[in-house]
Amino acid sequence: MDVDLRTAKADPHDELAARLRLLQDLSGLGVRALARDTGLSSSSLSRYLTGRTVPPWPAVVALCRFVKRDPRPLRPLWERASNPLPAPPRSSRQGRPRPRNDLPRDVPDFTGRETQLAAVLAAADGHRVVAVDGMAGVGKTCLAVHAAHRLAADYPDAQLYVDLHGFTEGRGPVDPDSALRMLLAALDVPSERVPQEGVEQLAACWRSELAGRRAVVILDNAADADQVRPLLPGAGPSVVLITSRNRLVGLDEVPPVSLDVLSPGESAALLARASGDPGGPDGRLARDPESAAEVLRLCGHLPLALRLAAARLRHRPGWTVGILVERMAQGADEFDTAFAMSVRQLDRATARMFRMLGLLPGTSFDEYLAAALADVPLHSARAMLEDLLDAHLVQQPTAGRYRLHDLVHQHARRAGAEQDAPAERERALGRMLDYYVHTAAAADAAMPYLSPGRPATAGSPPAEVPRFADRNAAFAWFVAEYESLVAAFETAAAVGADTHVCELPRFLRAYFARRCGTTHLNALFERSLAAAERLGDPLHLAEAHIDLGFARYNAGRLAEAGAAYEAAEPWVSRAGDVRSEAELAMRRGYLRWDEGHVEEPLHLFGLAGTLYGAAGCPAGAAHAAASEAWAMLQLGHREEAARRAREVLGFPHADPAWPPALTARITLGVAIADEAPDEAVEHLSTALALAREDGHLHNEAWCLNCLGVALRRMGRYEEALACHREAFALLDELFEEHWKIRFLDGYAETCRLAGRPEEALALHRQALELAPELGHRYEEALAHEGIARLLDTTDPAAAAGHRTAGLSLREGPGPGTH
Repeated sequence: MDVDLRTAKADPHDELAARLRLLQDLSGLGVRALARDTGLSSSSLSRYLTGRTVPPWPAVVALCRFVKRDPRPLRPLWERASNPLPAPPRSSRQGRPRPRNDLPRDVPDFTGRETQLAAVLAAADGHRVVAVDGMAGVGKTCLAVHAAHRLAADYPDAQLYVDLHGFTEGRGPVDPDSALRMLLAALDVPSERVPQEGVEQLAACWRSELAGRRAVVILDNAADADQVRPLLPGAGPSVVLITSRNRLVGLDEVPPVSLDVLSPGESAALLARASGDPGGPDGRLARDPESAAEVLRLCGHLPLALRLAAARLRHRPGWTVGILVERMAQGADEFDTAFAMSVRQLDRATARMFRMLGLLPGTSFDEYLAAALADVPLHSARAMLEDLLDAHLVQQPTAGRYRLHDLVHQHARRAGAEQDAPAERERALGRMLDYYVHTAAAADAAMPYLSPGRPATAGSPPAEVPRFADRNAAFAWFVAEYESLVAAFETAAAVGADTHVCELPRFLRAYFARRCGTTHLNALFERSLAAAERLGDPLHLAEAHIDLGFARYNAGRLAEAGAAYEAAEPWVSRAGDVRSEAELAMRRGYLRWDEGHVEEPLHLFGLAGTLYGAAGCPAGAAHAAASEAWAMLQLGHREEAARRAREVLGFPHADPAWPPALTARITLGVAIADEAPDEAVEHLSTALALAREDGHLHNEAWCLNCLGVALRRMGRYEEALACHREAFALLDELFEEHWKIRFLDGYAETCRLAGRPEEALALHRQALELAPELGHRYEEALAHEGIARLLDTTDPAAAAGHRTAGLSLREGPGPGTH
């Protein structure tokens, strides 16, 4: 197949997306594999392929080079798609990315269960929800996964899987709040559209998202009906398959399908298939039918135990079935019989790793964590995991990721408690927590954030951690490890590893900003502060108060943010840490601006830049300089703001979406809108494209609003209004209402100059209603002044009252960007 990269149709956005899809077809890879091999994020690549986002040019080059095609013929088409105004985002309103498929691998030796499979498929067709129940190891998950794979073609929009851990030893069931957030994230629902509080609100959002999709969802290992009920679909065609060891009698409307052990014939067929027995008179099972029957009895006719026993026969061609029976005879029950027999075939080091894996709190893991947990080199960990895969003691749902069945996890945990010294288990647990903190720190360092983080100090760094080539690789790691990271945090809190509790949430901030919203982060930082108080270390206390303050600020809780910053100040002084002092100055600058103190932030940002420079942190100084430029612009100092923004853009940095550069581009674009309109639009369009590529709706709305302000200054009122409307279309999807206050007055001013005074007045009044509630004195002052301008000719007395109220609320000269 060849690809013509030169032909262009009328719509450059659609045509560029079509050309990129041809490149994908040429690669022969799915979205995830292509993203991995080209160093892009799968979510970004999905947006490029569907035309929702215009990719940055380096991404186009990476795709072309991967399939050995010259990217240069695509450059004119890319430029038409990118300038002068980027295409509007093609979110769920305009088309969706390719479907998410989280289903575990369907077992190749699925045997029997014809009646039960038919019942599951019929219930899915008629009721759209079905619950499969039965004892541990009876094959509930296997049946649900097999049915889901059969259904996948008829439910193409998503195939999702969530382990609810209803019966996992050592951890509690997943609460409905967390399960709903995982499911919504799996549908690629932006965090800004996910309610921050309340299971009922989350469930309504989940039902709304499912209503327009044909999706199949597996809810595995449910504890009870109460855990599952909020996760069920409402209107729409999607289906849900539930598995549980208990009969979910509380779900009267959900038809049950109960599983018993396999019949003797089904058990024999599964043992033969899973062991690779050729059958017929020459097969090992046929040559010794009495021993074969004893294997079935010892396994209790349970599929999980049968597969473990079969794995021994498959990998021991010299064994007779009688030898297998002898090796199995030591077990206490059918599970321990099968597990212990499988473990006995491992060498000592691999058996030790297996027992160490019983300490894991999360659902899945990679080879790096296994190496750290067992304290072995990475190449040894890989070899051991291959042996454990062969023994059916671990599963590999996707390349590079491993998981333990609940029963296997329990056996590993019990075996470790019996065979390993408590001190050794404690050291292994410490290595696991060290791994998560230090690897999260490495991933965080590859992602852009407001200021660079401090290296991890908890425990000791592992010998090897994954390498994160860029922020896309780091983000993919956070997505894969999110549940395990939260479980590691809970484990650290449970065992009193307070330094880990203090540090781990710090390295999740950039990820949370793009995916998880503010409520959960506030809760994590509250617990980090409690851990810091137990430690009594001034630096940890300073950082914990600062982090909690910024989490409060991002949640629109300005008074609480101010209290946290005030509490941080004495600890910053006691710690004598210049970087923490700089970070506190930056955070207070943002807060003081919103509180209406418009001169003080300029001083605070300048102070932060000086302190970051003294601390040898040039990236932090760039963040401070970009914020300083923005503050200058707000105060009307456009020439100084433009000069400072150009200085920031001159800072060397490999990531074009680096936050200081994004802020500087926006600032520069607005500052020079009057004298250099073409350059201004170029900077703002670039910033908008980068924000879209980063998947950050808050930043995208900010860019659109500022582009609207710049276009208004050029007299291009209709284009300006279109940008404002698009920004507010995004903001209407956000559940964090406080973000709207940042854009209302600028939108209103554009409406006024465009000859729409009634719309302008309504927007100013909306700001006037919202600002006092949130504590945004600056925006409240702007609203009063905007209303005064609108009422000058029709009601001078009322205008004077608003003007006086505005002056009393703020300091300094008039605004520069509104």
